[in-house]
Amino acid sequence: MRAEERHNVILHLLNSHGQVTIADLSVRFAVSEMTVRRDLDQLAAKGALRRTHGGAARVSSGGVEPPFAVRAHLNAEAKRRIGRAVAGLLVDGQTVLLDGGSTAVAVADALVGRDLTICTPSLHVAEVLADSRPTRVMVTGGVIRPGERALYGPATLRTLADHRFDAYVMTASGLDLSAGCTEWNTDDAATKRTGLEVSSTVIAACDSSKAGQVAFARICGLDDLDVLVTDDGLSPDHQAALRGHRLDLHLA
Repeated sequence: MRAEERHNVILHLLNSHGQVTIADLSVRFAVSEMTVRRDLDQLAAKGALRRTHGGAARVSSGGVEPPFAVRAHLNAEAKRRIGRAVAGLLVDGQTVLLDGGSTAVAVADALVGRDLTICTPSLHVAEVLADSRPTRVMVTGGVIRPGERALYGPATLRTLADHRFDAYVMTASGLDLSAGCTEWNTDDAATKRTGLEVSSTVIAACDSSKAGQVAFARICGLDDLDVLVTDDGLSPDHQAALRGHRLDLHLA
């Protein structure tokens, strides 16, 4: 098992159980305890977990948004597939509003070198695309949210309101059949709602772990989406229910 795969499993275990031990992980992965310690130290250096004596603990609990450093490692391969699928839906020459978050970064990776005008409220996304040619990148104004490196506030909303976009690639923390698309942070939700208003086509990019999840702040209903791109880990029941809405469902 590659280091990235071990890191993904470790973070899933922490998300489910709150803590892990070096001894248990060594047995699970069939690797030395030294290798496990190195894995945990690498994740701790990125802020994805907290090292404890003999193991590690998660840095957040249920009911709050996991840190970006944690989310960047969770379902990483699925997010890369989603990113490539979203890129295939965009046409050169379009103006695109690209959201923030770990899935948006995967989309940005897939858009490097494309002839697009991309506006984003995410410094993570902007960093990926900053040297991409012939891509034109615009960053909204606003206040920086540390860790997430997302911009929010009146300046962000004003920038979006002053422009119109061919497509909005939106991410969400929750994707529920009843609650719709939701987000943990109210400022992020406000930014996303404004993005919906100024975009001709809305493409939601969410990995399958978001299905059935409900976060704190509502963004929109599922019928406000034109396209949903997720991964093939989505259950058949969820697939059938989502196809009952007017959106186009793409499984990456």
